[in-house]
Amino acid sequence: MRKLISFMHISLDGFVAGLNGEMDWIKVDEEIFDFVGKRISEGDTALYGRVTYEMMESYWPTAADKPSASRHDIEHSKWYQNVRKIVLSKTMKNTGLSGTEILSDNLADRINEIKQEEGKDILIFGSPTTTHSLIQLDLIDGYWLFVNPIVLGRGIPIFTGLQKKTELNLLSTRQFSCGVTELNYIRKIAITE
Repeated sequence: MRKLISFMHISLDGFVAGLNGEMDWIKVDEEIFDFVGKRISEGDTALYGRVTYEMMESYWPTAADKPSASRHDIEHSKWYQNVRKIVLSKTMKNTGLSGTEILSDNLADRINEIKQEEGKDILIFGSPTTTHSLIQLDLIDGYWLFVNPIVLGRGIPIFTGLQKKTELNLLSTRQFSCGVTELNYIRKIAITE
């Protein structure tokens, strides 16, 4: 069974963005890009909320075509163009979107169907509102977190609306030279599935 994994940068105090969605505190560099690029290149499905999808769609399809494109831009642009994209949205329509499908209702049933299909892990990129909805529906199997060395004090928390305790197993951890620490967790219940 495929697993649904949330990929998120967070502050040390558990926020994914500032109160107004600011993410200027997130540290990324070539070391992180290389590490993340290898991991996501193994995936075949990306799940986004509408806002994150629109942000991605405005940049990644043509990022590799820019004269100043970095190696990361070229590699991620190619991956983005080929990956299956699923967007959770009640307002978007699925017209003219190549390689993209919109889910607007029956989320638990539809996502569980996708998890049963042949394929690799489904990665949720950013999308805090979507992540909150999927946490409440008890659909997330793992958390791939990049803890930034900053305390925001206030902001949008990663975990909100939890209905029950969720036990996790730490699969891996890595310290990056910029001070970010990767923590890769899987739900204990997902290990047996």
